[in-house]
Formats: sequence, C-alpha cells, structure tokens
Amino acid sequence: MKKLISLFLLFIIFTSCKTTSVIVTSKSEAEKQGLYKKPEVVINTTSEKKKKNFIEKVEPIVSEISPKKDIKSRLSTDENSDDFIISTSDSSYLVEQLINAALENLGARYRSGGSSPDGFDCSGLMFFTFSQFDFVLPRSSNEMSKLGTVLNPNQYKKGDLIFFKTNGRKIINHVGLILEVLEDEIKFIHSATSKGVIISSTKEPYYKKTFAQVNRIYSSF
Repeated sequence: MKKLISLFLLFIIFTSCKTTSVIVTSKSEAEKQGLYKKPEVVINTTSEKKKKNFIEKVEPIVSEISPKKDIKSRLSTDENSDDFIISTSDSSYLVEQLINAALENLGARYRSGGSSPDGFDCSGLMFFTFSQFDFVLPRSSNEMSKLGTVLNPNQYKKGDLIFFKTNGRKIINHVGLILEVLEDEIKFIHSATSKGVIISSTKEPYYKKTFAQVNRIYSSF
C-alpha cells in the first residue's frame, strides 16, 4: 500500500512539473495552432486568369532594387542615431510573408554553417528567409543583434528577431523569428542543434534562462 501511495505521489509531481509548451516540428501542427497560414490561391475558369491569380496571390513581395545589397545599404537611420531600421510602407504584409517563408522550412535538419533547405543553423535560417525578399542580413546571430532597435517587453511583436546567449556564453549566439507574442510567452521559429527547424517557446526553461533581447529591424508594423 505504501508503495502504491509513493508511486501516486511521484506521478503527481511529474505531471505538475511537465511543461505546457509543445515543440512544433511540422507545418500541419503549426497550422492547427494558428501560427501558419497556407498561401491563398484563387482559381478561375480560364487558364490565363488562373495563372494570373496564382501569381498575384502567391508571388512574394520583392524589392525593385537589384541586385541584392547588404542590408545596411537598404536601411534608414536617424542622423543622431546609430540604429539601422528597414524602411518599408507595407511592413505588416512583408512580415506575414517572412513568417510563412520561414515556416516552409519546418522540419529541415540542423547543419552548422547551413543556409539552405538542405540544412540550417540558426542564423542561416534567418539569412535564407530574409534573402528571399532581397534583404541580406549579416551571417551571424551576434551581428544580427546589432541591427535595428532593442525593444522593451511591451513592444515585442511577431516578425521581430529574438536572441539568446546559450551554453553559458557571454555573447549572443542564437537567433529566431517571433511568430506569436502572448501575455507570458513568445513563440518563435529557429533551427535547434538537436531537432533542426522547429517552433519553440520562452516558457521552455532552456530558452527562458538564456533569453537575451528582441530587436525590430522594421520602421513600422
């Protein structure tokens, strides 16, 4: 009897300590949680209209500036400030596309130095995602953390970059893209060494402990 009571108490302790956050590793699960929205495609009766509507709905926003330039040459800055911020009149729509572009790579494997769907490291995923919209970010998370404005907690929004100092390091060495900001939680997509491209949460003890800052590199949302 004492053995059964002991097992029951251990079960209660285990379930009470279990995290409520679920690691998301697939687009279908992200869609269920409202973090991913499939691109809308409108199909009309004629083939020409079908092709036209498909392009209008799915084709991403691409800057008219070509070839691609380093992001600092595409940023605006106040003359009295060293902050660099992307200037765009339709950044909220661009943010939605950036998020969807990042989510297209859910499940991709982790690869040190990787910046393609064959494998990503954390900064490689951000570099690849932004490059699809002609924004060429620095190649390291630490350099990325020097762009834009470091935000206060009440300013965080989806599309911001979230940074961490992992493995006890004193400098920023990990980055993700914020998908959702809740009252006491931030959900973000990133490439983790153990699981590849996944969605994680600041409720997870590891990321709660190693969180460093959030940066915005857009002038408006």
